[in-house]
Amino acid sequence: MPRPGSKIEKSKDFKGSMKKLIKSLNKWYVLIVISLVLAMSSAILSLIAPNRLSDLTNFIGEGLRPNVDKLQEVSETIYGNTMKNFYVYYSDDNNLTRQEEREVLKSLATEDKNDDMEAFSKLTKDSLENVVEEVVIDGKKISKDDQIKFLEIMSSMNKDMVTEDMLGKMDELPSSIYDMVKPVMDMNGIKKLSLFLAILYVLSSLFGYVQQLIMAHVTNYYAKGLRFSLIKKINTLPLKYFDQHEIGDVLSRVTNDVDTVSLNLNDSLSPLVSNVTLFVGSIIMMFVTNPIMAVTGIVASLLGFGFMAAILGKSQKYFVQRQNQLGDLNGYIEEMYSGHTIIRSYNAVDKVNKEFDYVNNELAKSSQKSQFLSGIMQPMMMFIGNLGYVAVCVVGAILVLNNKIDFGIIVAFMIYVRMFTNPMSQIAQSMTGIQSTAAAAERVFDFLGESEMPKEEHLKEHLDKSKVKGNIEFKNVKFGYESGKLIIKDFSAKAKSGQKIAIVGPTGAGKTTLVNLLMKFYDINDGDIMIDGVSTKDLTRENIHDLFCMVLQDTWLFDGSIRDNIKFNNTDINDEQIWKACHTVGIDHFIRTLPGGLDANVSDSDTISQGQKQLITIARGMIEDAPFLILDEATSNVDTRTEELVQKAMDKLTEGRTSFIIAHRLSTIKNADLILVMKDGNIVEQGNHEELMKLNGFYSNLYNSQFEKVS
Repeated sequence: MPRPGSKIEKSKDFKGSMKKLIKSLNKWYVLIVISLVLAMSSAILSLIAPNRLSDLTNFIGEGLRPNVDKLQEVSETIYGNTMKNFYVYYSDDNNLTRQEEREVLKSLATEDKNDDMEAFSKLTKDSLENVVEEVVIDGKKISKDDQIKFLEIMSSMNKDMVTEDMLGKMDELPSSIYDMVKPVMDMNGIKKLSLFLAILYVLSSLFGYVQQLIMAHVTNYYAKGLRFSLIKKINTLPLKYFDQHEIGDVLSRVTNDVDTVSLNLNDSLSPLVSNVTLFVGSIIMMFVTNPIMAVTGIVASLLGFGFMAAILGKSQKYFVQRQNQLGDLNGYIEEMYSGHTIIRSYNAVDKVNKEFDYVNNELAKSSQKSQFLSGIMQPMMMFIGNLGYVAVCVVGAILVLNNKIDFGIIVAFMIYVRMFTNPMSQIAQSMTGIQSTAAAAERVFDFLGESEMPKEEHLKEHLDKSKVKGNIEFKNVKFGYESGKLIIKDFSAKAKSGQKIAIVGPTGAGKTTLVNLLMKFYDINDGDIMIDGVSTKDLTRENIHDLFCMVLQDTWLFDGSIRDNIKFNNTDINDEQIWKACHTVGIDHFIRTLPGGLDANVSDSDTISQGQKQLITIARGMIEDAPFLILDEATSNVDTRTEELVQKAMDKLTEGRTSFIIAHRLSTIKNADLILVMKDGNIVEQGNHEELMKLNGFYSNLYNSQFEKVS
């Protein structure tokens, strides 16, 4: 989840990027649809559950209350029979032995059968026994004593309130009456509802689990396919693309952007569908259940969200300020630590510390404000949810007291309020995730849409490196990285088999460009390059690369054993050949001193010297055993002593091969068979060292400038 105020990269063409993303997912359409249907189904089942939970609550509530209808029936039956007998008794004065009882009966009779049972309290038990007869209710006999006790209990209450007042005196009722009106829990109904709810929740959870499993499968394998496509694309892109784009940017597209697409698809797509379903469904279910409660819950929640939005709107500047100041601090630290030696040598430590303290304090202030505001997000979300709970509970209680709803409705609405509030923030997060997905996908698809090198299926020429003689000819070669801007304007030269050709000249003269053209990393604009009389235009890049081995200025060792680094991509090389190559370049003693020898694990970041790395790469080139060799500034990063070792190794490597050597240190190419002196993309001089020095021209000036002594 992105933190409030964090910078979210946005797509330049959101609609177009999403179309490409959806189209690229065509292989997974069926699984995605199944996942979305399951997510929606899980949400719908969650929406059904609260109403059933409300019914279950009411069932349990009813089971805790006495049977008020039966209590009313019993009361009316006993009272009615008793009153009827009173009238009979009243008609016969001989049955009345006490004047006060006569007055009671007279008052009951004159009040037109008033059911005020308070009058019974004025009668003696004997009188009641005379008028109470045994009755049968639902096939059960109720004795006179039980009826008299019942009438005594009821005589202290208003008969109109019997259903409420009687609840507190249930334990005093005679057992014959209590058995008929006692609370009875409908266990069958409760079991059915409980089972139904359990099935709902299990299915909802199961659907959610399965859809997450499906989406995890889709996104992981989709990301795997994207990475494979990107790697294939990297191998088909012209070198020009990598010259114009930073390596870090390419790596970010292959790693970070693909991961962003994968993670956000998994975390945003299904949750978005699920939360939209919950959000809309909760509103519908609330209004279907009770409109008054629905309005109460929604208005209360929206007030809370409005309050939160107002706070976040005013606090956004602190998040932006924090990000900017964090960038300033990182940049300042990197700059100061990079120039740490200079700072100390100029006694600027105090000045730097003061500047750092200022930037650090400003960041601390912004961080405190932004982190405080970020920290209150969760309590605010809890406040919004609780505000909705309180509102529905208060309004619900009023409606329950007025017999408008059952208590179970309140329980259902407490769940619906949560279903209404939670999806709002989740939907916002999902939309942010989709926006990030579109931005990352745009970068990935832009890379996949880059122009590739021309296809070469139509090229039929092939040179067997074991039969290649080693002759190369450049015929009026013209080349420019940009249209209309030629770097190499008219280059012609011949390299005979076994010759050592050195290419020299100032920076920007076109030396490395010439090698790139020879390796067919770039296609020439005009002219031709011939290998043993065959044009490179008619040869595949793979065939040409197979004819060359290269030792570059920047050494490269991958994480692995020395054996694997030397035999790189050569599966048919044995240890004897590797030791022979190492002995030839003079690195075998160093390898034997390492723990494990050839099995010693090294990488480009290990602390072995630059010269040793270079010697390992030369041994790798020797193992390659290609007819052509390219040495591009192979000694520029080593000291003088190591240069001698590397030079000897390179001399052995060039034996029997047509070699092209690019060098700034002209002392290393004095023994070259042919030296091509380049300037502004053209060959201005060519010949061996002695011939060029006699010309006293451009080469002579270059050479002498490296050995001038300061007087």
